[in-house]
Amino acid sequence: MLGKSVEVLTADPADISTLQDGGDAGPATGIESRLAEVLAGVVRVEQVPAASHFFNDLGADSLVMAQFCARVRKRADLPTVSMKDIYRHPTIRSLAAALADAAPAPVPPPAAGVSAPAQTPTEVATPSEVAARAEVPPAAASRRYIVCGMLQFLIFLGYSCLAAVAATGGYEWISAGSGLFDLYLRSVLFAGAGFLGLCAFPIVAKWTLIGRWRSGEFPLWGMTYLRFWVVKTLIRISPVRLLAGSPLYVLYLRALGARIGKGVTILSHAIPVCTDLLTVGEGTIIRKDVLLSGYRAQAGLIQTGPVTLGSNVLVSEHTVLDIETSMGDGAQLGHASSLHTGQAVPAGERWHGSPAQPTEVDYRTVDPADCGTVKRTVYCVLQLLNLLVVYLPVAMGGVSVLLAEVPQLHTLLNPQPAAFTSPAFYADALTTAVVVFVGATLVGLLAVGTVPRLLNRAIKPGKVYPLYGFHYGIHRAIALITNRKFFATLFGDSSGIVHYLRYLGYDLSRIEQTGSNFGTEVKHENPYLSSVGTGTMVADGLSIMNADFSSTSFRVSRTSIGPRNFLGNRISYPSQGKTGDNCLLATKVMVPIDGPVREGVGLLGSPSFEIPRTVLRDNQFNHLETGDELRRRLAAKNKHNAVTVGLYLLARLIHFFVITLIAMGAVDLYPSLGAPAIALASVLTLTFTVVYFALIERASIGFKPQKPLYCSIYEPSFWRHERFWKMASIDYIQAFDGTPFKNVIYRLLGARIGKRVFDDGCFLPERTLVTVGDDSTLNAGTVIQCHSQEDGAFKSDRSVLGSGCTLGVGAFVHYGVTIGDGAMLAPDSFLMKGEEVPSDAQWGGNPAREMPDNKTHLEAARQKRHAAHAAPARVN
Repeated sequence: MLGKSVEVLTADPADISTLQDGGDAGPATGIESRLAEVLAGVVRVEQVPAASHFFNDLGADSLVMAQFCARVRKRADLPTVSMKDIYRHPTIRSLAAALADAAPAPVPPPAAGVSAPAQTPTEVATPSEVAARAEVPPAAASRRYIVCGMLQFLIFLGYSCLAAVAATGGYEWISAGSGLFDLYLRSVLFAGAGFLGLCAFPIVAKWTLIGRWRSGEFPLWGMTYLRFWVVKTLIRISPVRLLAGSPLYVLYLRALGARIGKGVTILSHAIPVCTDLLTVGEGTIIRKDVLLSGYRAQAGLIQTGPVTLGSNVLVSEHTVLDIETSMGDGAQLGHASSLHTGQAVPAGERWHGSPAQPTEVDYRTVDPADCGTVKRTVYCVLQLLNLLVVYLPVAMGGVSVLLAEVPQLHTLLNPQPAAFTSPAFYADALTTAVVVFVGATLVGLLAVGTVPRLLNRAIKPGKVYPLYGFHYGIHRAIALITNRKFFATLFGDSSGIVHYLRYLGYDLSRIEQTGSNFGTEVKHENPYLSSVGTGTMVADGLSIMNADFSSTSFRVSRTSIGPRNFLGNRISYPSQGKTGDNCLLATKVMVPIDGPVREGVGLLGSPSFEIPRTVLRDNQFNHLETGDELRRRLAAKNKHNAVTVGLYLLARLIHFFVITLIAMGAVDLYPSLGAPAIALASVLTLTFTVVYFALIERASIGFKPQKPLYCSIYEPSFWRHERFWKMASIDYIQAFDGTPFKNVIYRLLGARIGKRVFDDGCFLPERTLVTVGDDSTLNAGTVIQCHSQEDGAFKSDRSVLGSGCTLGVGAFVHYGVTIGDGAMLAPDSFLMKGEEVPSDAQWGGNPAREMPDNKTHLEAARQKRHAAHAAPARVN
């Protein structure tokens, strides 16, 4: 990738000569001269004028400048330079002046008026010190790793058998009913017992296996970790997570040990695990996509610690609260922000950014409403009645009625011994699979376009409604029905996505079709209040924030994204967003809601700052985006994408057909084997799903590793990459989080994963371009993304993590990145493309840079590393 950047920079020697001779006598002596020398080596020119703009004059991009920063960090005679410094001081002269004036920033003490969390060893330990506490001999670590995996499999098998016994017993009891009313009554009773059992089981397991969570740490893959994993998994698969935003959700967390006051609303589906360490004061609102689990994995250890929120606190969307953090009464945390270990927001203050810092921006935008205990109680009762008296009984009883009234289905699920050798049996099974799959797809597509549109008539934009009333239920129903991942994946990364979003209710103005206007991941709270301007392109992971909340009220508002914008990955766009025409919003950027409307610029970071809207390197594809050339290439791209959509549907249909055959086989074996036959079917289903989609994914790239790309979105190499994204379905992999089996699956998919890697929920979009070293730790919500798209240019490259690395919760690693052994990336950080993180370093922030005290940590880490080689490792 760097080679391609250099070709652009050095393509015309005359331009370089002009720069060298134009109006600048050359760099001065000292730090300015040394910086110019390093940059000249990166861009391969003899001399860089001190006043030349990195991006506008030299034509560099962020990848080139990341290489420059890496080389500067290796020079002992130069201070550290970050990408944020590059963008703020885009000439050698201004950068040298800023570095000369900069002084080491002291670590701020806990703010007055807030009780800071108790200091733990993790706050002052170097990466190597943390690793030393978990260090065991490789042979012993491998044995513990394998034994833990075997026990996890046996626990899964046992749980499957238990679920099979309950399901088959309930089905037989419901089927024995006489008459429609008796069937319904039995369905209600079994649905209620089953729902309560699934909800109560994690609570019983937590108090039995763990008791009360306390601050501390324990090593991975041991017996303590096994108990932790069992409880965490049961909590995360509990059906209560579907009730996020309901008072029932808060009651459930209290039953798990959380200390939560009255009038608290939690909209995030990510259920806290170490609930005894969570304290939330009265009237607090925690919005969706917030991670506050009460634990983190770091260098071979699970560390638990408190998260304390005072009364009337606001925690905005897409935020991360690390352990040992707190917020005082009335405090606010803005969207796309995070609190790192030890941070405490004083009472009444507003903070934002990653890591968070004080701000004057007010994130409270909705007035309170009357929402008392009676309203909350009535809402809970009605919600339970709908669930237990309508939805679940109809689903369970409907299956019994369907099997009894449709002879073909009864024959399929109760075949004669010779039926499995009959071609007619498989033909009938295929016909049934096709009818169910196609029928469900068409009915679902009809439903998402009609039912929410009727419901939306009851909601008025700009009006404040109380929570837990009629309008709140309508709002939740609209969001639930219209955010269907299957259809977004089906139509995304193709010309069909704009028609689908318009069908949902989006206002897309006059469409300038690119064939890649939106990716496969886009969500909203109200599609009828979502506007995207002409010529705007969205990469993936866009969350449109149409609703604003307090702990007692909500309001829906129109959210408008301007024309000719480009939005990167993982962006939450608020209704008050202050961006207009022709903006580039970088990955994980915090969209500003204050100040003037930004136009014609790029925005990067959290809090965001301005960067160039585009760079010379990406303009070389502009000739492909207009006129006859665009029409010709777009037509070819549409044909390719249409084939991809067909292959996607065919692959899902075949998967559904085979799963149907497995279910039929289980029913046939049930009379002789009993419930274990159903449990075996669940294991076979999961195993087949893993192998099948691994085969589909590898076939989509020709059973070869992917190669780094730099191309236009109108070239076939990019279209093939889009096909890979659509065909590579790995939603199932979440079931393997925290187990050794996830590493096996990623290796099967082509990733280079080292030994004993702990993966608690990392996503790798391009598996074959990723390398992760031994004993690395990947926390929940992390992403290692080996590609980037900016307007019509697409780039991908390899990323390498050394041994013993740690990615904090919610961290995002871009392409072309190298992370040294033992390095740590703080929670919610964004490590930009091309960065090189030294061994044993601690980086954090958005964009990520060295932490303030990293120099001291590096020296201590090196001493620890030398000591570790001289002494035997301690076994925990």
